[in-house]
Amino acid sequence: MDRNSVIGFLLLGVLLVGYIFFNQKQQAGAAREKARQDSIAELNKPKTPLADTVSLAAAAAGGQLDSAHQALLNGEFGTFAAAATGNVQNTVLENDVVKITFSNKGGQPASVQLKQYKAYDGGPLMLVEGSFNRLSVEVPASLTKMLNSADLFFTAGQPQEGAGGVKTIAYRLNTSNPASYLEFIYSLKPGSYLVDYTIHAVGLQNLLPGNQNYLSLQWNTQEDKQEHDIENERLNNQVHYMLENDKHDYFTLNRTSHEKLENKLKWVSVKQQFFNTTLIAKKELFNNVDVNTKVPVSPNIVGQTFSTIQIPYNRANDFSFPVEIYYGPNHYKTLKSFDIGLQKIIPLGTGIFAFVKYVNIFIIIPVFNFLSGFISNYGIIIIMLTIFIRLLIAPFTYQSYVSQAKMKVLKPEIDELKAKYGDDQQAFGVEQMKLFKSAGVNPLGGCLPALLQLPILVAMYSFFPSSIELRQESFLWAKDLSTYDSILNLGFNIPFYGNHVSLFTILMTITSLILAFYNRGMTDQSNPVMKYMPYVMPVMLLGIFNRLAAALTFYYFLSNVISILLQFVIQKFIINHDKIHAQIQENKKKPKSKSKWQEKLEEVQKRQQEMQQKKK
Repeated sequence: MDRNSVIGFLLLGVLLVGYIFFNQKQQAGAAREKARQDSIAELNKPKTPLADTVSLAAAAAGGQLDSAHQALLNGEFGTFAAAATGNVQNTVLENDVVKITFSNKGGQPASVQLKQYKAYDGGPLMLVEGSFNRLSVEVPASLTKMLNSADLFFTAGQPQEGAGGVKTIAYRLNTSNPASYLEFIYSLKPGSYLVDYTIHAVGLQNLLPGNQNYLSLQWNTQEDKQEHDIENERLNNQVHYMLENDKHDYFTLNRTSHEKLENKLKWVSVKQQFFNTTLIAKKELFNNVDVNTKVPVSPNIVGQTFSTIQIPYNRANDFSFPVEIYYGPNHYKTLKSFDIGLQKIIPLGTGIFAFVKYVNIFIIIPVFNFLSGFISNYGIIIIMLTIFIRLLIAPFTYQSYVSQAKMKVLKPEIDELKAKYGDDQQAFGVEQMKLFKSAGVNPLGGCLPALLQLPILVAMYSFFPSSIELRQESFLWAKDLSTYDSILNLGFNIPFYGNHVSLFTILMTITSLILAFYNRGMTDQSNPVMKYMPYVMPVMLLGIFNRLAAALTFYYFLSNVISILLQFVIQKFIINHDKIHAQIQENKKKPKSKSKWQEKLEEVQKRQQEMQQKKK
């Protein structure tokens, strides 16, 4: 490997390491605050103590409320006093992919199970579970007091099944006036992760202040641990949103405590590593959205969000606002099918390497899906994908090896120039360029092919950790290709390395060192940087890749093995060094025409040489 080839690969490695650090820094952000936004959390959490107290009093009195308790309810809940107490009753709507349990307490989803997925411990994957999760509309107890519908008891209708197997259930929140009520209607289609959610308000305009032209939808979510590595989950726990002008943006929960989005939004999504919950405005857009986030000090909670969404309200007597709720996986094809840009929540390329998402979208994902259509083992799919990519970049690889061979042929002459000019680097550079020109050799021939492979390397770095298809898929000793393949848990943490040993990462590092050792004779051994850097880079990457997805480290290991075999075959059996030497000698005999730029460059170099000689 010639000097310029080494420089090319070193630049590639430096850029890759820089991208990894940049990406992690961008996602991780500032340190988490342990006790932030306490007042907001207090405002959003369930406010049930009074209702529970009254319910217990009613139960002790045989279900009847005395006048004192009734007056207390009337004062606290106003026109919704009748809905302040009740018994919790659950109703289930499900299809073959999702099971949603609704509660009459708040008329909201109490739990959501994704039936085709399991949590990291093998239990059911509950995307929504627990009282923290709320889907609530602020309702007026009086002109001066607001309540959360999540704290009130709705009247549940009977589940209905309509045409096409669509299942529907309605929850109605009654007021003291029979002509006024709030209704939530949910519909679930067969085989769909989408839930139609309609907010239906009748006669509420008479209870709201005369200048209020919106309803406040409070949406609280808690992201529980679903994967083996909770720290990696937190790096991928984000809030994404799509603006009216189709501009997509996001922020990470452990980086931002508060985000006020004052523009109209098409959708808002709380994304986990492999799953998301998204509210989608079907007709009119969401107005202002205020999002507060928190990362509790807990081994089982990834993050929490408190969101207040303003829904445009035209104060019609019969008002409806349709919303779709997506409870499901971050599967690229599924999200793209909605045609609202929701697939952009999947990180296929970010930061300075955002352009590699097009490599993933137009090359990697189609090939991966094609292979998945007839191969069930994802380890075999990765092998086939690796071979395809190596064939794709084969022309660049071959040109790189040809350039190395040419530089190897010229190495004796370059060594003679070094001995002749010694420390006079300026003179050596001029003569070296003349040699390259006379031999018809491009000094960047080994560098450019390596740099052209960079988009593929970074695309793989983005694709494998984001691919839900690899989740909980095993291969060889790796139990889950979407996380690291630990063969030994150390029980303690080694700085810059971790608390476990990933075998694929070890193999990737070893093969990288073998590749560097194999090429040692083609590098400038007198230059310490050129001599040792090919060995330093793999060791530096060892600590970074130790916590990354096994699919990614397996791909890099396999790619290294193929590189070693290709280099051996091409150098020994394909490239004819004698023929290349003869061609170079023939090139030297041909007359060379100089461009004006070359003439000026040589003139400048000549003047610099003369100035150095005068100084001596």
